[in-house]
Amino acid sequence: MTIKRILRHWLLPPWLVRRRFGPALLATIAAAIGESEKLHRGELRFVIEGRLSLLQLLRGLSTRQRAIEQFADQGVGHTAEHSGILIYLLLAERQVEIVADSGITAKVGQAEWDALCHGMTAQFAQGHYREGALQGIAQATRLLSRHFPAGADNPNELADPPLLV
Repeated sequence: MTIKRILRHWLLPPWLVRRRFGPALLATIAAAIGESEKLHRGELRFVIEGRLSLLQLLRGLSTRQRAIEQFADQGVGHTAEHSGILIYLLLAERQVEIVADSGITAKVGQAEWDALCHGMTAQFAQGHYREGALQGIAQATRLLSRHFPAGADNPNELADPPLLV
């Protein structure tokens, strides 16, 4: 934990998250997830968090650890085929983490998820929030379509709209 990290989080006003991810963009992301899930049996959950609490920062909670917490909190690991994926953005750090359930990790290597995260992070760093989010969903769709193609039975097990935490 550093003072610089604490300041980066606490100087980020909550309204900025809603400005970067306004209703129109949230609807676009939800629609992209809905269309994506028609092409594979995976389940996507997109979570956007503005900043961590002071307690989380003092504990030294990493972006990855917070993403794992959100994976559990959002029930992403409870899909029938263990094919859930969490795309987590911590806006204060402009970091993206992807946490995939066991069915996915058995078929898709971490290097592929890391490449997806780096691409999204680069877009977000340039202020291209729409492009970064849609690019990440499109890349996840390609990976999931290859390893978990849609079948006759393809229920929607997780909510499509992104969650602002």
